[in-house]
Amino acid sequence: MPEDAAPGPAEPPVAPAVPAPPPPPPNTVFRGPNGIRAGWRALIFLAIVAALVGVISVILGLALRLAGGSPQFSASALTPLVSALSGGSFFLFTGIAALIMSRVEHRKWGQYGLPVRFAFRKHFWLGTLVGFLAISTSPFAIFALHGFRLTGIAIQGKTIITATAAWTAAFVLVGLGEEFSFRGYLQFTLTTGMGFWPSAILMSALFGLAHASNPGESKFGLLSVVCFGLLFCLFLRRTGNLWWAVGFHAGWDWGQTFFYGVPDSGLAPYHNLFNSTFGGPRWLTGGSVGPEASVFTPIVLLIVAILFSRVYRENQYPALGGHS
Repeated sequence: MPEDAAPGPAEPPVAPAVPAPPPPPPNTVFRGPNGIRAGWRALIFLAIVAALVGVISVILGLALRLAGGSPQFSASALTPLVSALSGGSFFLFTGIAALIMSRVEHRKWGQYGLPVRFAFRKHFWLGTLVGFLAISTSPFAIFALHGFRLTGIAIQGKTIITATAAWTAAFVLVGLGEEFSFRGYLQFTLTTGMGFWPSAILMSALFGLAHASNPGESKFGLLSVVCFGLLFCLFLRRTGNLWWAVGFHAGWDWGQTFFYGVPDSGLAPYHNLFNSTFGGPRWLTGGSVGPEASVFTPIVLLIVAILFSRVYRENQYPALGGHS
């Protein structure tokens, strides 16, 4: 080759071979494109709850036997202790089960409806106020038709302070327990599998069924419970968490049981603020069930839903991925 010959073009460097990504796991009955399918996750969650309930029941039963007591428990009246134990146990068992599932699913516990950063802030207090105003509307409507009246103060002195504090704490626990049990982890998980409103209808129906064993409950009362469930789901959908619903739940129950002293599913309250009486047809007063079985309660809940929807217009519930 002559010395003045131009060199040829340099060859491009050879790019390193990029390994092909691993194929996605095949879809099966147990696994979908987003991991374990929603139905199985819900069943695992319920199995954990059942296991926790079983273990605690055995421990308490043994402790009572060793102490010479009876492991059987029943309540003939609605008291702060009964309500707190019921709501607190619901919240404890489902909260622990959801915490375990959050580790399995690599999610934060707050994604299931009760983010701690929003605890007892604006949404909770607004819900509490509206819940109390809503329950006040129903007895007032019954009163306007001569079916309800307050007959006097039921408690006096320091008992007013202690009863107010006890019932307040009890119904906060009831709100937390029932809302997280029916609209927390299960609502979130089933939404990923079947969409928000189908799962909301299912969980609201189960919410009503869970109240069917209450003494003195009626078919119309259970229908109102389902309406409550759907309203709480609307709160969840529009605010993105359960704090509005927890506040409304607590405010309604506090006003109904402690403040007005009216029956709740046939159970008379204990240490309520006012004594009250009902008189008139069952459709008006709710009969032994209380005002939740009155024809006015679904109407009040519908008005709340309409007004709430006008204020909270956008859906804030976490945007979830594809169904699994």
